[in-house]
Amino acid sequence: MPIRKNLREIASLIGGEVIGDGDIVITGISGIKEAREGDITFLANPKYLPLMQQTKASAIITSYDVKESSRPIIRAENPSLAFAKMVQLIAPNEVRRPKGIHPTAVIGKEVVLGKGVAIEPYAMVDDHAVIGDRTVIDMGVYVGHHARIGEDCLIYPHVTIRERVKIGNRVVIHSGSVIGSDGFGFSTVKGVHHKIPQIGTVVIEDDVEIGSNVTIDRARFDKTWIKKGTKIDNLVQIAHNVVVGEHSVIVSQTGISGSTEIGNNVTLAGQSGIVGHITIGDNAVIAAQAGVTKSVPENTCVSGYPAKPHMQAKRLNAALQRLPELLKTVERLQKRIEELEIKLNGQAPWEAQRKKAG
Repeated sequence: MPIRKNLREIASLIGGEVIGDGDIVITGISGIKEAREGDITFLANPKYLPLMQQTKASAIITSYDVKESSRPIIRAENPSLAFAKMVQLIAPNEVRRPKGIHPTAVIGKEVVLGKGVAIEPYAMVDDHAVIGDRTVIDMGVYVGHHARIGEDCLIYPHVTIRERVKIGNRVVIHSGSVIGSDGFGFSTVKGVHHKIPQIGTVVIEDDVEIGSNVTIDRARFDKTWIKKGTKIDNLVQIAHNVVVGEHSVIVSQTGISGSTEIGNNVTLAGQSGIVGHITIGDNAVIAAQAGVTKSVPENTCVSGYPAKPHMQAKRLNAALQRLPELLKTVERLQKRIEELEIKLNGQAPWEAQRKKAG
């Protein structure tokens, strides 16, 4: 969406400080690499500071750590958040918000629909379900019997919300996700796998966002629990009886095994794997592709497989990178020792061993 505001107006909207020409007119928004003249962009990570000199943007939103720049800047406490706020205020995302119940939607018996609920074509809401005010159920969604969905939720196409699942307010669930699928539980007797009933539920608290093709399994007896404010990326698997604390971030292709407890403000980076029945403490960071096999204390960063404190894992990795050269060094030393043995004893150590064995 085209915009036309000067830099001083934008700074006022986002609570930032202008350094440079505050009258420069901004007509577009873009990333720092793609920006053109007239665009405003942002830079939050100090390691990308060289891009400030390379970008073609007319202005940059950045942090208070930046003292000067060759082009106008707006300094803000959190540049990324300030940029997001600016986008919402002056170039909002025009998402279509449907209204009413489409004739092809299937509504079961004794369903309770709040004010302003929208249900799109071919969605099904099963018996005794409850959907709160202003929630949107998009095309092809299934809402199981006795499920409860709060207010102002957005459920994208082809989401499955199984029976008795409870979802709070302002929750967003993207296409293809399944909430409340059976937990993976089997008892093996004489080589035959017998299914263990999973009669619990899933509870999703307020302000959670769940990406596409995420699966969150129902608990065996009680609940799988995603607490308020947590954000889950695409292609994440959360097993039965898992508890995820408040405001945590779970990145794509992460897998969490059953009955694990994740604390508040935890980051699970991409492709990390967590075994079952352990605890991840508050504010912990699990690095990408880490394999966590035991509990992680709070305020700890771990990486590698099996996961170790990050600095220890980095030292081990650095040592492994040197292994080929170390092997060559060992071979050279071994050859040198043999040469010295021959000079001293007239024969190599292996010859002496062969004669002794004979």
